[in-house]
Amino acid sequence: MVPGPGGGESWIMKPHRPALAALVLSLGALIAAAPPSTSGPSTSSIPSSFSGPATPAGPATPAGPATPAGPATPAAPGASAARSPVPALDRAAHPLRTTDPRGDLDDLRSIGMMVNDATVVGLGEATHSSHEFFTMKQRVFRYLVENKGFRVFALEASWSTGQRLNDYVLHGVGDPAQIMRTEFQSTYVFWNNTEYLDLLRWMRGYNVQHPHDPVQFMGDDFAYAGPELYDKVAGYMAKTHPELLPRLTELYRDLRPTTTPEAHMNTYPLRPLAELQEIAGRTGRALDLLKQAGPGKGGDVEAHAWAVRNVTAIDQTAKGYAFDPDDPGEAARAMRYRDQIMADNVEWWQRHTGSKVLLAAHNGHVALQSHDPQHYPKVQGSFLRDKLGKHYVSIGSTFDGGSFNALDADGRMAVHTVGPAKPGSNEYTLDKARPRDYVLDLRTAPNAARDWLNTPRATWSIGGAYPGPTGPYKQIALANSHDVLIHLHRVSPAHWLTAPTAPAGK
Repeated sequence: MVPGPGGGESWIMKPHRPALAALVLSLGALIAAAPPSTSGPSTSSIPSSFSGPATPAGPATPAGPATPAGPATPAAPGASAARSPVPALDRAAHPLRTTDPRGDLDDLRSIGMMVNDATVVGLGEATHSSHEFFTMKQRVFRYLVENKGFRVFALEASWSTGQRLNDYVLHGVGDPAQIMRTEFQSTYVFWNNTEYLDLLRWMRGYNVQHPHDPVQFMGDDFAYAGPELYDKVAGYMAKTHPELLPRLTELYRDLRPTTTPEAHMNTYPLRPLAELQEIAGRTGRALDLLKQAGPGKGGDVEAHAWAVRNVTAIDQTAKGYAFDPDDPGEAARAMRYRDQIMADNVEWWQRHTGSKVLLAAHNGHVALQSHDPQHYPKVQGSFLRDKLGKHYVSIGSTFDGGSFNALDADGRMAVHTVGPAKPGSNEYTLDKARPRDYVLDLRTAPNAARDWLNTPRATWSIGGAYPGPTGPYKQIALANSHDVLIHLHRVSPAHWLTAPTAPAGK
């Protein structure tokens, strides 16, 4: 499911349950909840390759006038320019040369120092579909791979999708563009872009040059458990515990997807709640079955560990859909569950393989605390900080203004333009610092900026829908939410690999 707190969740959505759909869309990415439309997308096709800054292909769909960055926060009585945090931000800011991942990476050395000895770094985005946020992730990942020993790129994509793309990254198996066109649909449509295709191709090229020390790609989410998972689990059981295969087959009856990922993600949640909960019970028993069977005498412990994780992924999908979307309390628990299992998957991979991980997600997921505790009690970054302590570093991203792809109020995909940021917002002040684009260590910022960084203010938090039922802003205290901040002056729409041809999720 595409991102959460500012991101999105489609897994629990049902078209006839607008209240929960509105809740999820306010976080941004839930596409399956988009209202019906018969007029097709409101953006034109975007080129499938790029060689510089992204620009919309064809005229952007008007999205109305730019929306101010929420109500201004009044200055304290007697405040003056002398008390502005801008001079302190100037001193602490590390300029960025570019957001283009190609070429020299020396300006990212400051990020390397800020990351220090972290084993998982969460790198956020303030929109789900801006070119510069995606290319900056590739740029940071390349630097961390080449200079800090990172070897895994984790994305809010299904575990099974991650395995398909990892087969390409590791072994050159399959066409990554075709895999993306197939898998990144419905709730994951925002990842169907040329920026991530460029990343995957770079990762493959790196592995060709470094076959004994490869980079890998993982999906940490659960909206779709593809047929590959069921086939791998059945194959493992047939080889190691053939006597248990009939029982496993019975537990998994009618669960292996036989349609496209998009069709499956759009129809599976529509099953009756009682059926979804019964399925979750069966997948849980399948997980217990494999755990109790063990690797067998003289068996391959590593193969068993991965088989258990694949069965865990299937169980996560079933349980993620088994919450009651008509119960507001269940909705909040569902959101918490999703962020918890995404954190669990990343932490398992890191500890099991020993590889350092760059986690790509929305700011609201990688944050150290929830931006909306009522609806999102605890987020992925908070779980990871609990698990890893200071070995988890959260990097948030902000922008002054620009454009992005998102669903409009009619459920149609459109290019929206906002900004420049208005007085009272975090971005308004951040953009007054001298560097156009820069990195800021929020933990070591000068005292003159500390109070400002610790004060909640309106901040862009845009996911899959704009403006969304609750608007595009969250009240965020930057220093409480992230360890490090990347501020970009302007962003532009990401390039679709295949432009949506109908309202997302429909």
